[in-house]
Amino acid sequence: MRDAITSLIKNYDVTGRYLDRDAIDNLKSYFQTGTVRVQAAGIINANAAALVKQAGIRLFADLPELIRPGGNAYTTRRYAACLRDMDYYLRYASYALVAGNTDVLDERVLQGLRETYNSLGVPIGPTVVGIQILKEMVREQVAAAGIQPGDWLDQPFDHISRELSERDI
Repeated sequence: MRDAITSLIKNYDVTGRYLDRDAIDNLKSYFQTGTVRVQAAGIINANAAALVKQAGIRLFADLPELIRPGGNAYTTRRYAACLRDMDYYLRYASYALVAGNTDVLDERVLQGLRETYNSLGVPIGPTVVGIQILKEMVREQVAAAGIQPGDWLDQPFDHISRELSERDI
């Protein structure tokens, strides 16, 4: 897993360039948000079970057809699998948050996930809705802890949502 620093240095090293103003600005931003990113990850960790549970409740309140007969989360097993996946996304989003980089999401979560979901008949739209609900709830928790949420907090969740979303249909 790479973080923002190793990714930046690798990109400049591969091209044989010295760090320029953009690279220095990126590094400054990474270090300036470091403490709040770690604090936000701590908040996620301390509240993960409640976040996943409440996100599931909100998701199924917004999309009740998922838990009705024939819905993708109808049986207890499928309902539990949905919550398990939400927990998985939240955990990896927290890793990406600390790293300041979404590479871990690409490598460990997203690679082949859309294809797997499609082959299993798991609807991607509600999955993306659930991820966005998690993002909103994390923003609320972080703000309640006195930390100003920003793009740095949204980035992992938005990256997962964007990469899972349907394209060119």
